[in-house]
Amino acid sequence: MNTVYAAYEDALLVVDDATGDPSATIRLDGYRPECVAAAGDIFVGTFESGLLRSTDSGNQWERLEGIDEDAVMSLAFASDDPGTIYAGTEPSAVYRSRDGGDRWERLEGLTDLPSSENWSFPPRPHTHHVRWIEPAPNDPSLLYVGIEAGALVRGHLDEDGVTWEDRVEGSRVDTHTITTHKDRPGHAWVAAGDGYAETIDFGDTWCHPQTDLEHSYCWSVAVDNAEPRRVIISAASGAGNAHRSPGEAYLYRKQGERWERLDDVAVPTGKGALRSVLRRGTDAGDFWAANNHGLYRTESGGDSWDEVGIDWPERFTDQTCRGLWVVD
Repeated sequence: MNTVYAAYEDALLVVDDATGDPSATIRLDGYRPECVAAAGDIFVGTFESGLLRSTDSGNQWERLEGIDEDAVMSLAFASDDPGTIYAGTEPSAVYRSRDGGDRWERLEGLTDLPSSENWSFPPRPHTHHVRWIEPAPNDPSLLYVGIEAGALVRGHLDEDGVTWEDRVEGSRVDTHTITTHKDRPGHAWVAAGDGYAETIDFGDTWCHPQTDLEHSYCWSVAVDNAEPRRVIISAASGAGNAHRSPGEAYLYRKQGERWERLDDVAVPTGKGALRSVLRRGTDAGDFWAANNHGLYRTESGGDSWDEVGIDWPERFTDQTCRGLWVVD
Protein backbone atom coordinates (compact mmCIF):
# COMPACT_ATOMS: atom_id res chain seq x y z
CA MET A 1 0.00 0.00 0.00
CA ASN A 2 1.38 3.38 -1.03
CA THR A 3 0.09 6.89 -1.22
CA VAL A 4 2.08 9.14 -3.53
CA TYR A 5 2.00 12.93 -3.49
CA ALA A 6 3.34 14.63 -6.61
CA ALA A 7 3.45 18.43 -6.76
CA TYR A 8 3.07 19.89 -10.24
CA GLU A 9 3.04 23.49 -11.39
CA ASP A 10 -0.63 24.19 -10.67
CA ALA A 11 -1.91 21.31 -8.51
CA LEU A 12 -1.08 18.44 -6.19
CA LEU A 13 -1.64 14.94 -7.56
CA VAL A 14 -2.50 12.31 -4.94
CA VAL A 15 -2.24 8.67 -6.05
CA ASP A 16 -3.63 5.96 -3.77
CA ASP A 17 -3.27 2.25 -4.43
CA ALA A 18 -4.66 0.94 -1.15
CA THR A 19 -6.91 -1.49 -3.02
CA GLY A 20 -4.36 -2.53 -5.65
CA ASP A 21 -6.23 -0.45 -8.24
CA PRO A 22 -4.52 2.97 -8.22
CA SER A 23 -6.70 6.06 -8.21
CA ALA A 24 -5.68 9.67 -8.65
CA THR A 25 -7.13 12.83 -7.16
CA ILE A 26 -6.29 16.46 -7.88
CA ARG A 27 -5.82 18.61 -4.78
CA LEU A 28 -4.94 22.30 -4.44
CA ASP A 29 -6.19 22.96 -7.95
CA GLY A 30 -4.93 26.34 -9.15
CA TYR A 31 -2.28 26.71 -6.47
CA ARG A 32 1.43 26.67 -7.25
CA PRO A 33 2.96 23.81 -5.24
CA GLU A 34 6.75 23.75 -4.94
CA CYS A 35 7.33 20.91 -2.48
CA VAL A 36 5.48 18.29 -0.46
CA ALA A 37 6.13 16.21 2.65
CA ALA A 38 3.88 13.92 4.67
CA ALA A 39 4.01 12.14 8.01
CA GLY A 40 0.42 11.78 9.08
CA ASP A 41 -0.37 15.39 8.19
CA ILE A 42 0.40 16.60 4.66
CA PHE A 43 2.50 19.72 4.14
CA VAL A 44 2.72 21.56 0.82
CA GLY A 45 4.92 24.57 0.20
CA THR A 46 3.49 26.92 -2.44
CA PHE A 47 4.98 29.78 -4.39
CA GLU A 48 2.34 32.37 -3.55
CA SER A 49 0.29 30.98 -0.65
CA GLY A 50 2.89 30.04 1.94
CA LEU A 51 2.97 26.68 3.71
CA LEU A 52 -0.26 24.68 3.71
CA ARG A 53 -1.21 21.76 5.95
CA SER A 54 -3.95 19.17 5.72
CA THR A 55 -4.87 16.97 8.66
CA ASP A 56 -7.61 15.07 6.80
CA SER A 57 -5.84 13.44 3.83
CA GLY A 58 -6.01 16.56 1.67
CA ASN A 59 -9.69 17.42 1.84
CA GLN A 60 -9.15 20.69 3.69
CA TRP A 61 -6.10 22.92 3.96
CA GLU A 62 -4.92 25.69 6.26
CA ARG A 63 -2.13 28.19 5.79
CA LEU A 64 0.31 27.94 8.68
CA GLU A 65 1.29 31.12 10.47
CA GLY A 66 4.81 32.04 11.48
CA ILE A 67 6.56 31.93 8.11
CA ASP A 68 6.90 35.45 6.75
CA GLU A 69 7.54 34.59 3.09
CA ASP A 70 4.80 33.60 0.64
CA ALA A 71 7.11 31.29 -1.34
CA VAL A 72 7.97 28.05 0.49
CA MET A 73 10.33 26.11 -1.75
CA SER A 74 11.57 23.17 0.37
CA LEU A 75 10.48 20.97 3.27
CA ALA A 76 12.17 18.33 5.42
CA PHE A 77 11.51 16.36 8.60
CA ALA A 78 14.24 16.05 11.20
CA SER A 79 16.06 12.73 10.93
CA ASP A 80 15.19 11.76 14.52
CA ASP A 81 11.76 13.37 14.97
CA PRO A 82 8.99 13.76 12.36
CA GLY A 83 7.42 16.39 14.62
CA THR A 84 10.33 18.69 13.84
CA ILE A 85 9.92 20.22 10.38
CA TYR A 86 12.15 22.54 8.37
CA ALA A 87 10.93 24.90 5.66
CA GLY A 88 13.04 26.87 3.16
CA THR A 89 11.77 29.98 1.42
CA GLU A 90 12.33 32.61 -1.24
CA PRO A 91 14.04 34.94 -0.41
CA SER A 92 16.39 32.52 1.28
CA ALA A 93 15.49 31.68 4.86
CA VAL A 94 15.15 28.50 6.91
CA TYR A 95 12.39 28.00 9.48
CA ARG A 96 11.94 25.27 12.08
CA SER A 97 8.85 23.95 13.82
CA ARG A 98 9.24 21.59 16.77
CA ASP A 99 5.55 20.92 17.32
CA GLY A 100 4.32 19.53 14.01
CA GLY A 101 3.87 22.87 12.28
CA ASP A 102 1.86 24.89 14.80
CA ARG A 103 4.67 27.29 15.68
CA TRP A 104 7.67 28.35 13.64
CA GLU A 105 10.99 30.01 14.37
CA ARG A 106 13.33 31.53 11.83
CA LEU A 107 16.90 30.18 12.01
CA GLU A 108 18.65 33.51 11.77
CA GLY A 109 21.93 34.34 10.09
CA LEU A 110 21.74 32.43 6.80
CA THR A 111 22.13 35.49 4.58
CA ASP A 112 24.97 36.82 6.75
CA LEU A 113 27.28 34.26 5.13
CA PRO A 114 29.91 35.92 2.90
CA SER A 115 28.89 33.97 -0.21
CA SER A 116 25.35 35.40 -0.02
CA GLU A 117 26.56 38.49 -1.87
CA ASN A 118 26.72 36.29 -4.97
CA TRP A 119 23.49 34.31 -4.55
CA SER A 120 21.05 34.81 -7.42
CA PHE A 121 18.35 32.74 -9.13
CA PRO A 122 18.74 33.40 -12.89
CA PRO A 123 15.02 33.51 -13.84
CA ARG A 124 14.49 36.03 -11.02
CA PRO A 125 18.02 37.44 -10.66
CA HIS A 126 17.06 39.85 -7.91
CA THR A 127 16.43 36.96 -5.50
CA HIS A 128 17.40 33.42 -4.50
CA HIS A 129 15.86 30.62 -2.45
CA VAL A 130 16.44 27.53 -0.34
CA ARG A 131 15.96 24.80 -2.92
CA TRP A 132 16.70 21.87 -0.59
CA ILE A 133 17.07 21.03 3.12
CA GLU A 134 18.58 17.69 4.10
CA PRO A 135 18.99 16.79 7.79
CA ALA A 136 21.96 14.51 8.28
CA PRO A 137 20.97 11.00 9.42
CA ASN A 138 22.35 9.96 12.80
CA ASP A 139 23.29 13.58 13.52
CA PRO A 140 20.21 15.72 14.24
CA SER A 141 22.43 18.75 14.82
CA LEU A 142 23.51 18.99 11.16
CA LEU A 143 21.59 20.39 8.18
CA TYR A 144 22.72 20.50 4.56
CA VAL A 145 21.07 23.45 2.80
CA GLY A 146 21.17 24.06 -0.94
CA ILE A 147 20.76 27.66 -2.13
CA GLU A 148 19.55 28.17 -5.68
CA ALA A 149 21.77 29.51 -6.86
CA GLY A 150 24.97 30.20 -5.03
CA ALA A 151 26.01 27.70 -2.38
CA LEU A 152 25.62 24.48 -0.48
CA VAL A 153 25.95 25.47 3.17
CA ARG A 154 25.69 23.68 6.50
CA GLY A 155 23.77 24.53 9.63
CA HIS A 156 24.93 23.34 13.06
CA LEU A 157 21.93 23.28 15.41
CA ASP A 158 21.61 23.55 19.15
CA GLU A 159 18.91 24.62 21.57
CA ASP A 160 19.78 28.29 21.04
CA GLY A 161 19.44 28.21 17.26
CA VAL A 162 21.95 27.57 14.51
CA THR A 163 25.50 28.35 13.45
CA TRP A 164 25.83 28.59 9.68
CA GLU A 165 28.95 27.41 7.82
CA ASP A 166 29.56 28.75 4.32
CA ARG A 167 30.23 26.70 1.22
CA VAL A 168 33.57 24.90 1.00
CA GLU A 169 35.82 24.55 -2.01
CA GLY A 170 34.65 21.76 -4.29
CA SER A 171 30.99 21.88 -3.27
CA ARG A 172 28.44 22.59 -5.98
CA VAL A 173 27.10 26.09 -6.47
CA ASP A 174 23.69 25.36 -8.04
CA THR A 175 22.42 22.56 -5.79
CA HIS A 176 18.98 21.17 -6.62
CA THR A 177 18.71 17.98 -4.54
CA ILE A 178 20.66 16.45 -1.66
CA THR A 179 20.15 12.95 -0.30
CA THR A 180 21.69 11.00 2.58
CA HIS A 181 21.54 7.46 3.95
CA LYS A 182 21.25 6.20 7.52
CA ASP A 183 23.80 3.43 6.90
CA ARG A 184 26.40 5.83 5.50
CA PRO A 185 27.10 8.45 8.17
CA GLY A 186 28.98 11.35 6.67
CA HIS A 187 27.85 10.63 3.12
CA ALA A 188 25.74 12.98 1.03
CA TRP A 189 24.89 12.86 -2.67
CA VAL A 190 24.12 16.02 -4.65
CA ALA A 191 22.43 16.74 -7.98
CA ALA A 192 23.21 20.26 -9.14
CA GLY A 193 23.03 22.45 -12.21
CA ASP A 194 26.82 22.48 -12.28
CA GLY A 195 27.12 18.70 -11.97
CA TYR A 196 27.04 15.78 -9.59
CA ALA A 197 28.95 15.56 -6.29
CA GLU A 198 29.46 13.31 -3.26
CA THR A 199 30.96 13.71 0.19
CA ILE A 200 32.01 11.06 2.71
CA ASP A 201 33.02 13.45 5.51
CA PHE A 202 29.85 15.42 6.28
CA GLY A 203 30.56 17.98 3.56
CA ASP A 204 34.10 18.97 4.52
CA THR A 205 35.35 17.82 1.10
CA TRP A 206 33.60 16.84 -2.14
CA CYS A 207 34.38 14.64 -5.14
CA HIS A 208 32.75 14.67 -8.57
CA PRO A 209 32.47 11.17 -10.11
CA GLN A 210 31.06 11.89 -13.57
CA THR A 211 32.55 9.22 -15.84
CA ASP A 212 30.04 8.51 -18.65
CA LEU A 213 27.60 11.10 -17.31
CA GLU A 214 26.89 12.74 -20.66
CA HIS A 215 24.39 15.28 -19.32
CA SER A 216 25.70 17.33 -16.43
CA TYR A 217 22.70 19.52 -15.54
CA CYS A 218 21.49 17.29 -12.71
CA TRP A 219 18.16 17.76 -11.01
CA SER A 220 17.14 14.87 -8.75
CA VAL A 221 19.12 12.16 -6.97
CA ALA A 222 18.05 9.07 -5.03
CA VAL A 223 20.08 6.34 -3.31
CA ASP A 224 18.93 2.75 -2.85
CA ASN A 225 17.62 2.14 0.67
CA ALA A 226 19.37 -1.24 0.90
CA GLU A 227 22.41 -0.66 -1.33
CA PRO A 228 23.80 2.89 -1.03
CA ARG A 229 26.28 2.29 -3.85
CA ARG A 230 23.31 2.33 -6.22
CA VAL A 231 22.54 5.94 -7.20
CA ILE A 232 20.00 7.20 -9.75
CA ILE A 233 19.84 10.77 -11.03
CA SER A 234 17.86 12.75 -13.58
CA ALA A 235 19.86 14.99 -15.87
CA ALA A 236 19.75 17.13 -19.01
CA SER A 237 22.14 19.18 -21.10
CA GLY A 238 20.93 22.43 -19.54
CA ALA A 239 18.11 24.20 -17.77
CA GLY A 240 16.05 24.73 -20.92
CA ASN A 241 15.91 21.05 -21.83
CA ALA A 242 15.30 20.09 -18.21
CA HIS A 243 12.40 22.40 -17.43
CA ARG A 244 10.77 23.71 -20.59
CA SER A 245 8.57 21.79 -23.01
CA PRO A 246 9.22 19.85 -25.17
CA GLY A 247 12.32 19.07 -23.08
CA GLU A 248 15.02 16.42 -23.33
CA ALA A 249 16.04 14.76 -20.07
CA TYR A 250 17.47 11.39 -19.05
CA LEU A 251 17.94 8.98 -16.16
CA TYR A 252 21.38 7.69 -15.16
CA ARG A 253 22.46 5.02 -12.68
CA LYS A 254 25.78 4.48 -10.92
CA GLN A 255 26.56 1.23 -9.09
CA GLY A 256 30.31 1.66 -8.98
CA GLU A 257 32.61 4.20 -10.56
CA ARG A 258 30.82 4.75 -13.87
CA TRP A 259 27.40 6.01 -14.90
CA GLU A 260 25.07 4.26 -17.30
CA ARG A 261 22.13 5.84 -19.04
CA LEU A 262 18.82 4.11 -18.43
CA ASP A 263 17.17 3.92 -21.84
CA ASP A 264 14.18 1.78 -22.85
CA VAL A 265 13.07 1.17 -19.27
CA ALA A 266 9.45 2.39 -19.60
CA VAL A 267 10.12 5.83 -18.10
CA PRO A 268 9.96 8.28 -21.02
CA THR A 269 13.34 9.96 -21.46
CA GLY A 270 15.04 11.88 -24.24
CA LYS A 271 13.17 14.26 -26.52
CA GLY A 272 9.79 15.24 -25.11
CA ALA A 273 10.66 14.32 -21.53
CA LEU A 274 11.17 16.92 -18.81
CA ARG A 275 13.46 16.07 -15.90
CA SER A 276 12.15 13.52 -13.41
CA VAL A 277 11.83 13.91 -9.68
CA LEU A 278 13.05 10.77 -7.91
CA ARG A 279 12.41 9.22 -4.53
CA ARG A 280 13.63 5.98 -3.01
CA GLY A 281 11.28 3.42 -1.52
CA THR A 282 11.77 1.31 1.57
CA ASP A 283 12.80 -1.97 -0.07
CA ALA A 284 15.93 -2.99 -1.92
CA GLY A 285 15.89 -1.67 -5.50
CA ASP A 286 12.73 0.37 -4.92
CA PHE A 287 12.59 3.82 -6.59
CA TRP A 288 9.86 6.16 -7.81
CA ALA A 289 10.03 8.71 -10.62
CA ALA A 290 7.58 11.38 -11.75
CA ASN A 291 7.82 13.54 -14.85
CA ASN A 292 5.49 15.18 -17.37
CA HIS A 293 4.41 11.80 -18.76
CA GLY A 294 3.46 9.93 -15.61
CA LEU A 295 4.41 8.24 -12.36
CA TYR A 296 6.73 5.22 -12.46
CA ARG A 297 8.20 2.66 -10.09
CA THR A 298 11.06 0.19 -10.22
CA GLU A 299 11.64 -2.63 -7.78
CA SER A 300 14.75 -3.83 -9.61
CA GLY A 301 17.11 -0.95 -8.94
CA GLY A 302 16.27 0.68 -12.26
CA ASP A 303 16.59 -2.32 -14.59
CA SER A 304 12.91 -2.04 -15.46
CA TRP A 305 10.12 0.32 -14.46
CA ASP A 306 6.35 0.09 -14.35
CA GLU A 307 3.99 2.95 -15.01
CA VAL A 308 1.47 3.47 -12.23
CA GLY A 309 -1.82 2.84 -14.00
CA ILE A 310 -3.84 6.02 -13.68
CA ASP A 311 -5.45 8.32 -16.21
CA TRP A 312 -2.66 10.86 -16.57
CA PRO A 313 -3.97 14.45 -16.44
CA GLU A 314 -3.45 16.10 -19.82
CA ARG A 315 -2.58 19.37 -18.11
CA PHE A 316 0.61 17.84 -16.67
CA THR A 317 2.10 16.78 -20.02
CA ASP A 318 3.99 20.06 -20.36
CA GLN A 319 4.57 20.69 -16.64
CA THR A 320 7.55 19.85 -14.47
CA CYS A 321 7.08 17.85 -11.31
CA ARG A 322 8.11 20.06 -8.38
CA GLY A 323 8.16 17.54 -5.54
CA LEU A 324 7.49 13.88 -4.80
CA TRP A 325 6.69 12.08 -1.54
CA VAL A 326 5.78 8.43 -0.98
CA VAL A 327 4.03 7.09 2.12
CA ASP A 328 4.19 3.34 2.57
